Amino acid sequence: MKGSIINMKRKRSKIYIKSPEQIEKIRESGKINIALLDEVTPLIKEGISTEEIDQFIYNKTKAYGAIPAPLNYEGFPKSVCTSINAQVCHGIPSKDTILKNGDIINVDVSTIYNGYFSDSSRMFCIGEVSPERKLLVERTKEAMYLGLDVVKPGNHFGDIGQVISDFAKKHNYTVVREIGGHGVGIKFHEQPFVSFVSKKGTGALFEPGMIFTIEPMINLGDNEVFIDESNDWTIYTADGKDSAQWEIMVLVTETGAEILAY
Repeated sequence: MKGSIINMKRKRSKIYIKSPEQIEKIRESGKINIALLDEVTPLIKEGISTEEIDQFIYNKTKAYGAIPAPLNYEGFPKSVCTSINAQVCHGIPSKDTILKNGDIINVDVSTIYNGYFSDSSRMFCIGEVSPERKLLVERTKEAMYLGLDVVKPGNHFGDIGQVISDFAKKHNYTVVREIGGHGVGIKFHEQPFVSFVSKKGTGALFEPGMIFTIEPMINLGDNEVFIDESNDWTIYTADGKDSAQWEIMVLVTETGAEILAY
């Protein structure tokens, strides 16, 4: 979320290597996170409010015996983030925000289960979406998976940012610099800060047992963003153009990577 992610790149502390027992607990949390996104999908359509999405996630999370990680995290008031069109991330659900034909929305779900955290998000196209918006959504997902492809022991965290930023530039998009992925599992946000504009061969080496998110935020316009002062959470593109984001939670294995939540 806002404070932990933006400020983490200015800190230097250890990256947790999870034990097999911790990995299994985080994997269980991830399964619930996946199920929540699967189950909310049919609800996300023209005419519903983002508050309805939030209430659905809250109720379903509780039914699984889990806790919505965003709720009351550093003052965040809801159980899920719902970010529409020019909202880059941390959109706050509201009964007054109604999904319209042509919108694109990111739904970001995070779960605590038996004390362990999981985190992933998906994009949704509402009704008839413009070709420009549809391509942004599709290419952002492709960029995320290009980042996943470089995750294996011996490579560097900076390799993720290089391949994602190169791909975005190729399609005349920009990548948000101030916000990135993060370690997760034992805490909601851990080291490392995962930049998506970093350089190949820089940053920590991947090691088996590391768990983190890959979640590029890619803009149609420039990469400048600002925080809504009315709630001190929601981040928008400065030029008002669209932004898209997909997020997966990844475990580094002996030979590559395993997706724990998507």
